[in-house]
Amino acid sequence: METVEQLVSFNHIHVQLNGGAPWGFTLKGGLEHGEPLIITKIEEGGKAAQCKKLKVGDELVNINGSALYGSRQEALILIKGSYRILKIVVRRYFYLSLPLSLSHS
Repeated sequence: METVEQLVSFNHIHVQLNGGAPWGFTLKGGLEHGEPLIITKIEEGGKAAQCKKLKVGDELVNINGSALYGSRQEALILIKGSYRILKIVVRRYFYLSLPLSLSHS
């Protein structure tokens, strides 16, 4: 039986949404729930969908240049304070499956 090792890696994706709220995405989690801030829904036809960069499962790490410390309340205040432009950075994880070498000496 061959064993497969999974390596977890991530990319930071910079997104700028223009035009003002509603921005077209929903967040879940946060420090209050002991979870990272994750995008759980992208509204069809909304600004987040139109930019084609965000995906469900992305972790929100920065809003308008402010690093997030994981609080959903903090994120909502920063998002609501964005008048015409919302700049966010998300962390997207991906998994690399590598076959382990099967060496017998």
